[in-house]
Amino acid sequence: MPRDTDDHGPRRPPRRNVLGGILEPCSVKPMTGFFRNGCCDTAPEDVGSHTVCIVASKAFLRFSAAHGNDLSTPMPQFGFPGLVEGDRWCLCAPRWQEALAAGQAPRVVLRATHEGALAWCDLADLKRLAIDLE
Repeated sequence: MPRDTDDHGPRRPPRRNVLGGILEPCSVKPMTGFFRNGCCDTAPEDVGSHTVCIVASKAFLRFSAAHGNDLSTPMPQFGFPGLVEGDRWCLCAPRWQEALAAGQAPRVVLRATHEGALAWCDLADLKRLAIDLE
């Protein structure tokens, strides 16, 4: 679930997705999100903006690895199993935008994509590649 508390106590308002609704979980298997809570929630300390819930494709995973972000190789020391085609993952919004410009952007889950992604990505582009508007 999205973080509704911080380390110092008070509850925060519910997080919103790019459609203006409550942010839905992206994935718990594999566990994703900047906070590793299954949601593409964000905060000021998330400088990478891990806000776009993607559905990994083989083409995107190859693209990402070729551009310095290997998401396929397991890293057990960090509890990361490596992604395979079909996995959902909270991707950094700038990386998604880079992949879009290269024609390699993966599909997205809008209801699980944090509104903060809109600082980097155009809603029309996200909608064009959405799996939850079909």
